[in-house]
Amino acid sequence: MELEGPAPVTAERRRLGDILVAEGVLNAADLEWALAVQQGTGERIGNVLLTAGLVSRVALLQAVAAQVGVTFVDLDTYPIDWAAASTIPAGLAHRYQALAIACEGGRVVVAMANPSDVFALDDIRSVSGRKVHAVLAEPEQLRRAIERMDADASTVAAATQLAAADESGEDTATSEPAALGGAQDAPIARFVEMMMGKAVTDNASDIHVEPAGNGLRIRFRIDGVLHDVMDAPESIQAGIVSRLRTMAAINIAGRRGPQDGRASIRVAGRAIDLRVATIPTIDGEAAVLHILDEVTVAMSLAESGFLPDTLARYESAYRKPWGTILVTGPTGSGKTSTLYGTLRELNEPQRSIITVEDPVEHQLEGVRQVQVDDAAGLTFANALRSFLWADPDVLLVGEIRDAETALMVAEASLAGRLVLSSLHGNDAASTPLRLLEFGLEPFMVTSALQCVLGQRLARRLCDRCREPYEPDAAMLAAAGWTPGLVDGDVTPTFHRAIGCSVCANTGYRGRFAIHEVLLPSAELRRLVIFGAHTDEVGALARAEGMRTMREDGLVKAAHGLTTLEELSRVVI
Repeated sequence: MELEGPAPVTAERRRLGDILVAEGVLNAADLEWALAVQQGTGERIGNVLLTAGLVSRVALLQAVAAQVGVTFVDLDTYPIDWAAASTIPAGLAHRYQALAIACEGGRVVVAMANPSDVFALDDIRSVSGRKVHAVLAEPEQLRRAIERMDADASTVAAATQLAAADESGEDTATSEPAALGGAQDAPIARFVEMMMGKAVTDNASDIHVEPAGNGLRIRFRIDGVLHDVMDAPESIQAGIVSRLRTMAAINIAGRRGPQDGRASIRVAGRAIDLRVATIPTIDGEAAVLHILDEVTVAMSLAESGFLPDTLARYESAYRKPWGTILVTGPTGSGKTSTLYGTLRELNEPQRSIITVEDPVEHQLEGVRQVQVDDAAGLTFANALRSFLWADPDVLLVGEIRDAETALMVAEASLAGRLVLSSLHGNDAASTPLRLLEFGLEPFMVTSALQCVLGQRLARRLCDRCREPYEPDAAMLAAAGWTPGLVDGDVTPTFHRAIGCSVCANTGYRGRFAIHEVLLPSAELRRLVIFGAHTDEVGALARAEGMRTMREDGLVKAAHGLTTLEELSRVVI
């Protein structure tokens, strides 16, 4: 049902105090005391409770919303869609203390201090051209959000004016950094800071800054999917890319080929590391910023989504004193987080642990970590060759990129070290063949390889709006579902994505990993030595107890964590 304002007040409306008691916010004794005070002073019961400090303003407004039949939104935690905010002009937002915070289908969700203001609702509906879903918000939170919307809009306007005022005829891409050198609060610098702040707030993993012919398109990758966030005029395109080049210490003059660099910044008091890549296109220079999220890489193995039996198989490998453990998957599949989680499990006083990474994404106490520096000759292979003399028990090599590194990893594990590393690949079964393609001898691959962990990241269903349903037999068969995937005493409960204002109408919020763990047996090693095809290796691994990524994901879908459609997106 479309909700365009508060529900009508009826004679049966519950008292505010009763709602607070029912919600556990207030106890009955305090309510009786407040009612006695109200009788003596004539104040509203809400004011009495606030003055006495018995309830918070947010809790009181939640109860008021329940009383009058509207939804309450806490704007301090709600993920506001700032693109939706532009549907209400700034003047109207200030006049009615109203802010568009999301778009759901054909309607706009508007947070208001007074959702029952029918004149405001009529004006907003007329200006936006959409149906309006009014929700209640705390006035001070609403004021701050509207001010932030104004600040974002003024930053874009100021940057546009700066570019328009540049009549020197010089190339903005080369002159801008000099202009910014003594003024960190210059409009373009503020625009870039605002863009990064929003990306961090929205939990984006990447920022895509793309020329689009007549303007600049800015997209965020959130939970593995790209979303349009904002546009910027063509006049400031070169200035924004130049600002990013300066931050990442990328050569300003060389713009004919792709380049990359790194930057460390602070956003809202939080230290953020960025990897910046620039790409020349026919419409101008594009940039991609990868946000290195310390919170994500700090997760434990248990938090990353392992099923208990899968984690037990993986643990049986990394608890051994030697061998190579490879985590495989495409870029952005959480390999680094898994490697760091494994190191935390192994990081004990009796072990010596050394890592060589590019870059060092998270500092681990008690672990000696080294940053790759190709310019200084410190490559993965050279570092690994040198570190073997330091007598480590555990080595982590960030990534196997070439034959030399692959050989050093194998030799280190055969020398009695436990070596953890990552490799780009599609699944666990194809990994031995990938190592053979690097030029390793079959006996080295089979002797050194202790475990291969394949993984992907799947989007997690939004807990607020997910909906249980029973997929038909054809859909389950197409997904590869078999009843034996879950225990007999567990009833599968599949859910579908619906979409709400909390999850930005996507139906998903956050991600988790799906896994497959290949533990080479004697028979499997024999297949590799005799050059068996990847399909044969995979079939034998499954026969010996490996649950594939698809099967792992189906089990998690049966527990309501994700959808069958999402699994089809991330695994074959």
